[in-house]
Amino acid sequence: AMQIAASPSVEYVAPEDAPADFVEAEKAAEMQKEDLASKPENIREKIVQGRVDKIVNERALLEQAWIMDNNKTVGDAITEAVASIGENIKVRRFSRYVLGEGIEKKQENFADEVAAQMKST
Repeated sequence: AMQIAASPSVEYVAPEDAPADFVEAEKAAEMQKEDLASKPENIREKIVQGRVDKIVNERALLEQAWIMDNNKTVGDAITEAVASIGENIKVRRFSRYVLGEGIEKKQENFADEVAAQMKST
């Protein structure tokens, strides 16, 4: 829970969970960048794939640096916990709650409110 709260960019559990349309859109965007224009086609594909993998891993929970020990990832911490406990632990999904998110504030016009109170007196 603390890991998800500390990492607002996390959108999915594992890199494999990234939506295919998102990955394709990122590949298309990376291919259009000017720094790749002078590279050969086969090298360009490898560079783009590396950049897209980096973006996908930044948004995957299991690939994030663990907040309790930055030298390991969340996936490594889970593996260590499985080894010490002896039980299988798996993260299947998560939900992030942001303070105040989803609360609809009632919109009122202050001038109308004052006018309504003046009419009633």
